[in-house]
Amino acid sequence: MFLFDISNPLTLILMLAVTVLLIFLSQEVKKSYISAIMLFAYLIILIVHVAQIATLSEEFRYMVTTISRCIAIDFVFVLITFFAYLWTDDIETKVKGKKSIDDSLNWFWKKV
Repeated sequence: MFLFDISNPLTLILMLAVTVLLIFLSQEVKKSYISAIMLFAYLIILIVHVAQIATLSEEFRYMVTTISRCIAIDFVFVLITFFAYLWTDDIETKVKGKKSIDDSLNWFWKKV
């Protein structure tokens, strides 16, 4: 069974570095779709890990703890990229002069 093990420290550091660099890139070019692509990629990885743990056969039961750690890390990356998407979307709308329909997170961005 193939497992993309995110709980491996080297993989975790590399994924974090790529995520930070892509967030910085999306902030510099002021395009929120870069963050959205990352968000969808992490959501797909999360769905794959949940499907793997749901369809795990008896011979691979020893992998439950590893997959559970991967799911927890997936949630953290989804949260990071979700806030990065909201942040870059806010930057993009200010640059283009668009007005947001619902600006309910304005209080959050003022505190950050």
